[in-house]
Amino acid sequence: MRVLYHLWLSPFSRKVRIMLDEKGLEAELRLEKVWERRDEFLAINPAGKVPVMVEENGIVLSDSYAICEYIEETHPDPPLIGKDPYSRAEARRIVAWFDGKFTREVSSNLIYEKVVKRFLGVGKPNSKAIRAGTTNIHAHLDYIAYLTDQRNWLAGDDFSLADIAAAAHISALDYLGDVPWNEHESAKDWYARVKSRPSFRTILGDHIPGLPPPKHYADLDF
Repeated sequence: MRVLYHLWLSPFSRKVRIMLDEKGLEAELRLEKVWERRDEFLAINPAGKVPVMVEENGIVLSDSYAICEYIEETHPDPPLIGKDPYSRAEARRIVAWFDGKFTREVSSNLIYEKVVKRFLGVGKPNSKAIRAGTTNIHAHLDYIAYLTDQRNWLAGDDFSLADIAAAAHISALDYLGDVPWNEHESAKDWYARVKSRPSFRTILGDHIPGLPPPKHYADLDF
């Protein structure tokens, strides 16, 4: 069986997990505490980051975008990166938005400060960074609303990797209770649709020792 090295609140790991489940592919999940810098893990990914996927034939893949593209090419049904050139380009654009812009402006400010620092033991959370993250998230939720007001899903008529990437990031923050759903009903409606998909069950079942999620986290009806 393929193996996926992951970390609980890594949006990039969550993206690959959801992608695999949408494709009906099984994987053994192995929690990798990247701050421990294990020699065995560094041997397969010198970058020392998750996710890393090891196929049954021994092929090692790293970087969530590369992994998802590999999964799409090797298991094309159902298609998750668009059915035509424009929809593929749009899906990739939105994935880049959340993996890049959203990470810089929101995820890094909240997940790193509230969780990663705790495990690394590198000091107290930076309140300025947390304020920036909690402020910046509103613009991104508004962008989700803008897209879904015009389309069925973020990149078009069909559920795609764009929705998977966005939901992976949102779900990690939702685990911390940092998504202001009451102020963003359209984004909430979109997330409720994603959240109800079977591929999200294992994500909603995550439970970090010593850091339980809020009650609404696994509630499909919020």
